[in-house]
Amino acid sequence: MYERHTNRERYFQEQVFTTEKHVIPYIQEVMKITPDMVVAEIGCGEGGNLKPFLDLGCKVIGIDLSEGKIANGEVFFAEHPLKANLTLVAQDIYEVSPDTFHRFDLVIMRDTIEHIHDQDKFMEYLKQFLNPGGKVFLAFPPWRMPFGGHQQICRSKFISKLPYFHILPVFMYRGILKLFGESEGTIENLLEVKSTGLSIGRFRKIVSKRNYQFDRETLYFINPNYEVKFKLKTRKLWLVFNLPFIRDFFTTTHYSVISVKGND
Repeated sequence: MYERHTNRERYFQEQVFTTEKHVIPYIQEVMKITPDMVVAEIGCGEGGNLKPFLDLGCKVIGIDLSEGKIANGEVFFAEHPLKANLTLVAQDIYEVSPDTFHRFDLVIMRDTIEHIHDQDKFMEYLKQFLNPGGKVFLAFPPWRMPFGGHQQICRSKFISKLPYFHILPVFMYRGILKLFGESEGTIENLLEVKSTGLSIGRFRKIVSKRNYQFDRETLYFINPNYEVKFKLKTRKLWLVFNLPFIRDFFTTTHYSVISVKGND
């Protein structure tokens, strides 16, 4: 298991770095970020992705199921000069009324949607939280990419670095995890990830079905977040690999900004 998964402050700072250097510039190609905006993150963890927006003066709202991560976030933001603009909530998004907050100008979801059950239902539900002209930034690892099963969280050093084996049938995948001594809790967690894994093609179908449009879309061969994790330079997916089905095996992350058609 990588130290970054247990050292939450380090993980927080990695999120800050990637959002500041890559995510905000990516969004600003289609949407100017201004201090009067309301920015929300669903599945915010400790809120590292929100800090660069808070630094810019935005009102930011983080929603996450984990009370522990929200408590950590309160600690990490305790001395921030604009803390009054921050709201962190430990709650299931399906239990949050749209009237609880102002509507959002921007929703960000980094490495979150691939964990959500019934993404189709969720993307329809999300619309009610958006202001007219509001946009959604999403980044997710396609299911068939080398570590799309999130097996890097395994305690076994060998299988935490073993690519693609999460694609195996469930009985084989579970068997390998058990063979290498992973706990039942970790196994169930990884099987849940397998059950919600998202491909590029299916994501595009959901976007179209739910009447969203792509304002920007990019497939990365080397994830922008790998710069801070592994000191690797960001690379877009090469054209030769950008073919249906094939691209899912080589895209380490899919970035997009979407908006509801006619929601101006």
